[in-house]
Amino acid sequence: MSHNMIASDLDAATELREGAAIREAFWLDPAATYLNHGSYGAVPRMVSEAAEAWRRRMERQPVLFFQETLPAALRDAAGVIAPFLGAADEDMVFVENATSGANAILRSLRLGPGDTIVGTDHGYGAVRNTARHVAAVAGAALVEAKLPFPGTTPGAVVRALEEAIDARTRLVIIDHVTSPTALVLPVEDVARLCRRRGVPLLVDGAHAPGMLDLDIQAVGADWYVGNPHKWLFAARGCAVLWRAPGARGELDLHPPVISHGYGSGYHAEFDWTGTRDCSPYLAVDAALAFYRALGPARLRARNVALAAEGAAMVAAGWGTEVLTPAAMAGSMALVALPFAVEPTREAARATRTRIWHEHGVEVPVMAFGGACHVRVSAQIYNEPADYRRLANIFAR
Repeated sequence: MSHNMIASDLDAATELREGAAIREAFWLDPAATYLNHGSYGAVPRMVSEAAEAWRRRMERQPVLFFQETLPAALRDAAGVIAPFLGAADEDMVFVENATSGANAILRSLRLGPGDTIVGTDHGYGAVRNTARHVAAVAGAALVEAKLPFPGTTPGAVVRALEEAIDARTRLVIIDHVTSPTALVLPVEDVARLCRRRGVPLLVDGAHAPGMLDLDIQAVGADWYVGNPHKWLFAARGCAVLWRAPGARGELDLHPPVISHGYGSGYHAEFDWTGTRDCSPYLAVDAALAFYRALGPARLRARNVALAAEGAAMVAAGWGTEVLTPAAMAGSMALVALPFAVEPTREAARATRTRIWHEHGVEVPVMAFGGACHVRVSAQIYNEPADYRRLANIFAR
């Protein structure tokens, strides 16, 4: 999509401002109350159209596209997103999602019997599974620091990890924003801890790009993975992997899928892992243009405030409590349900399905800490009335 086309679409989208008035800039069902931006994001129409323009270009001459156009276009796209996230483009590659990026790091580790990978019990399930698998193959172990819940504090996070790290720890994994509990964790403090202990750090920042004012290099990690396709409005399937210059640890880094670029360097290996649709990566300029047009600092502050207001509204209506402390909150918040649900993934999904099909409200139900809770999100298309609808479902 040309810059003129992006500018034209932006004029149409941003004049709508926020809440229900901007929903027509997205593909969302106007009859739905959508409080789950955190799971899969929501792609603006203009970003979908930018990605479709790249797909049409690919189909006009696929051989020319893959062999001549794509290599330079991927590097150009990295040159757009990397500085926005506080990184150099030579240190960043695209991956399908944060889990793919975490797989690249974890499956490149050189582990031996008795070694440990340290994470937390608030970590994302898919990444925890990858760590368990990688450790089991090597005769190593995943050690999960247990964070206080509810009542988590930044200091408690650091202390729990410090107690879990020992002489056999080969990697620490920390979420920037936790998926099951919606906590913004003190990743900079954890990075300082890891430097003191001489242990490399991987930050799973799936939710961070766009939700937080993110400067990846300033975090101080060795590797960082994030999903622009969530809070940064990129087309679904757009994620990034960043490596620090001179990352610590003996890591011969490769993508999860080894292909023709093997041994040819970081960019060559990750930019080509086989025939795939790279349009979500190539349309990242349209996503950034949409995000910037909304005013990044204003948007982030609005979403944090609305998530807090909305969660309080739901908790008041249900007679329960907000479980995400204000000091560790982003654009999502966890609210206790007003009735008991078996704390299993299956029961949580069944409750989410009931809320959607009976009431037309999309909100995830998270099984954690021996109970189930709802995790509300706040994005530019949400407004207080959305949370009132959720509060009314189980109002006391």
